[in-house]
Amino acid sequence: MSLAKTKAAPKAKVAYVCTDCGADHNKWQGQCAECGEWNTLSEFVIESAAAQKAGGAGASRRSGWAGKVDPPKVTALKDVVHTEHARVSTGIGELDRVLGGGLVSGAVVLVGGDPGIGKSTLLLQAVAKMSGSLPALYVTGEESLSQVAGRAQRLDLPLDGISALAETGVEKILEQAVATKPGLIVADSVQTLWTDSLTAAPGSVSQVRESAARLVRYAKETGTAVFLVGHVTKEGGIAGPRVLEHMVDAVLYFEGESGSRFRVLRAFKNRFGAVNELGVFAMGDKGLREVPNPSAIFLSGSASPQPGSCVMVTREGTRPLLVEVQALVDSSPLSNPRRVAVGMEGNRLAMLLAVLHRHGGVGVGDQDVFVNVVGGIRVQETAADLPVLLAVLSSLRDRPLAERTIVFGEVGLSGEIRPVPNGEDRLKEAATHGFKRAIIPKANAPKGGRVGGMEVVGVERLSEALEAAG
Repeated sequence: MSLAKTKAAPKAKVAYVCTDCGADHNKWQGQCAECGEWNTLSEFVIESAAAQKAGGAGASRRSGWAGKVDPPKVTALKDVVHTEHARVSTGIGELDRVLGGGLVSGAVVLVGGDPGIGKSTLLLQAVAKMSGSLPALYVTGEESLSQVAGRAQRLDLPLDGISALAETGVEKILEQAVATKPGLIVADSVQTLWTDSLTAAPGSVSQVRESAARLVRYAKETGTAVFLVGHVTKEGGIAGPRVLEHMVDAVLYFEGESGSRFRVLRAFKNRFGAVNELGVFAMGDKGLREVPNPSAIFLSGSASPQPGSCVMVTREGTRPLLVEVQALVDSSPLSNPRRVAVGMEGNRLAMLLAVLHRHGGVGVGDQDVFVNVVGGIRVQETAADLPVLLAVLSSLRDRPLAERTIVFGEVGLSGEIRPVPNGEDRLKEAATHGFKRAIIPKANAPKGGRVGGMEVVGVERLSEALEAAG
């Protein structure tokens, strides 16, 4: 009797993908050859093209949805007719501002943030407010339907027009989407999703990338808007492959200081609006509430001016914001004095202190210098240069700046004060909040030297700014 030889199953192919840049590698190595990051390669199993085609067809039959792929067609760019994107208001003004004026049909938005900061609460509130005009499917992979309904009841949200689904399988989610035809899908969170075409565990690089890709394709081909909730790593980035941020249309980060009730929603990528746009919320017992005047929460509540404090006007997206910059200068017991900056780049602080010494005649080489932007705001523009130096000088001399004074301006390495964009809008915002005096670059100063009853002092050199500050 002969034994029949059994054909061995083909060995699964393995690839290693960088979680930062998404580059593929044939074998594991400590450093990614594309982006240079260390220990970012993760293993996942890939299928042959035939298997993927068969699996994709099967998944399409199971879900009742099959994407139609049109043959590529070359079109002259001058013949393309541009149409404005129709937007639907989310019912939350601050969220609309960050999105660029509302939610675009077929847009995929990734919302990231620390655990418990309010991502699910914000999206549940938005879904409830949009339910009258845009039917929604809220997909939860981390909570039960009872928990989602309980949160909505605590927040006194209307539940009409909202369908909920506790599911993590992408094929089943798309099957329900085809059946109910929602205008909006919320997936909370993308790290819990998985597709049965891959053998990797949910949350792995390959599962996150493939699950997100299928939702993006469904959104583009059906015009359904999609919100993806993303976990963040301890470094503050979205967990999973970095290519995830390239696949979506907008990336929003929800930020907030621990112990503070204020939350900041910031756009880091937006194909349909301005980046670095800012929305401010306050967390209460009824959920997140919009803050109509965010400048007020970033200013000190002190009745009188304090040494080391200077108010500046920064610009986040299209919105001017009044922010307080605080500095503390103290004698250092160390041979190498410390330079600590919170809310701005540390290297820029060291450069500004060198300019202050060289062109202002004020040395802090034997002093510890600490700078903090109040309210958890991170200032990334150069308009903070002059306010930082005047705050340092105020702390060093233990002498406060004049009451109701605002400052902004870029400081060059040769001691010149350079203009910043949108100077007039910044001055109008300061005048609206009752400021009486402004020290700004001369090129930003209006003719007549006054704006809304506020005296404007234009300076060209750092020495002039120090003299004007007293």
